Amino acid sequence: MKKDTIVKNIELKAPVERVWRALTDWREFGVWFHAKLEGPFTVGQVSRGQITHSGYEHIVWEALIEKMEPQRLFSFTWAQIEFHDKERYSPDYSHAPRTLVEFRLEKTGSGTRLTVTESGFERVPAAWREKARDGNEGGWAQQMKNIEGYLAERD
Repeated sequence: MKKDTIVKNIELKAPVERVWRALTDWREFGVWFHAKLEGPFTVGQVSRGQITHSGYEHIVWEALIEKMEPQRLFSFTWAQIEFHDKERYSPDYSHAPRTLVEFRLEKTGSGTRLTVTESGFERVPAAWREKARDGNEGGWAQQMKNIEGYLAERD
């Protein structure tokens, strides 16, 4: 695995159609991701909202929706910021380096394999690249548990 890429896989006990909906319906995504989003995901448009995870409510969630290939691929780019603490955080992402997040779905015998890949950390300044990557590595590990729990509770 390249140092500038994160890859996480999980086998979900839900059909591809159901996982797709949990990923691409902005309301469902918001529940398991812990973000209150403002509206539907649209390719080529920016999606915004507010993080709802305890301690991070001051952070704006913002992503440019790149691709939505039904039941196969959902992707977006989002800003990497150096500071997440309330005192130093800035919601101005206009000059922030961006990484690409891809959700790939594959039908399996017992459900769906979901693979999340985040790439492009080489664009993050070297001084805080490792911190950004490590933080997102842990974040995606938690988000995989979140979507698994979300789907298990609702179906």
